[in-house]
Amino acid sequence: MMTRHYKVAGHTFAVSGRAELFEQMENYEPFACEGGEPLFTLTEDSGAVPEYTEVYRREEPYITTIVCGHDALGNDVYEFGKSVGYLICSKDYREGRIIMARRTAKTILNDALKMMFALATAEKDTLIIHAAVVSQGGKGYLFLGPSGTGKSTHARLWLEHVGGTELVNDDNPVVRGRVVYGSPWSGTKTPCFRNVSVPIGGIVMLSQAPYNKIRRLSGIEAYVDLAESVGGKVWDSRIAEGLHQTENRLASTVPMWHLECLPDEAAARLCHDTITR
Repeated sequence: MMTRHYKVAGHTFAVSGRAELFEQMENYEPFACEGGEPLFTLTEDSGAVPEYTEVYRREEPYITTIVCGHDALGNDVYEFGKSVGYLICSKDYREGRIIMARRTAKTILNDALKMMFALATAEKDTLIIHAAVVSQGGKGYLFLGPSGTGKSTHARLWLEHVGGTELVNDDNPVVRGRVVYGSPWSGTKTPCFRNVSVPIGGIVMLSQAPYNKIRRLSGIEAYVDLAESVGGKVWDSRIAEGLHQTENRLASTVPMWHLECLPDEAAARLCHDTITR
């Protein structure tokens, strides 16, 4: 068994497993670090899957279903797909075991690590957000929206038409405080595993329309749009409260807009000119 350490958004975590496991983790290399006290440790396990009681299940992109439950000791158990992989977490989310039907299932490993990171940091002013993020002028701008809305397309339009723009992350950036960080969990459309960070300049909820129009959001609108892009673990009140507090603080202190738009240059310029004022 080998153990390696990684740091994302200032949070260190460790992974223990066979050498073959780390061959599937090239997207984590920019985040590798020398060590330190890990917030959590995920260990590859070839043991038996524990029996568990289902609590709820949800649909996830690229994986048919995630079944969530508790074992007899009260640990969390997550079943990915149809017995493709399992993640078993301790009650404090500091220790996790991953059991995979295929010993080197990269997608399952990524999802398990992303889930453990989200759970372990939920009370530490940290969120993983479904968003595409660009940096421009020393600030980061997050584009939110349901799958298929055009987050990646709008980010690409900024890259093409707004000078000085760089891609930070295409799907799962990490927000801590008022700073957005690159992560190892960027999307498959435009893989971008950059260990960078930038202060947040604004957050934009996108929706498709036959015109380009932008308006400022405030209050409950901003909170709901942000919360829907984060998701959460609904049965654990402590985790849910941690996410709520962070979402509320972010929605209250960072400017947010709603952009109804076409996938064109004019939309990118309208968005840029409005939110960077």
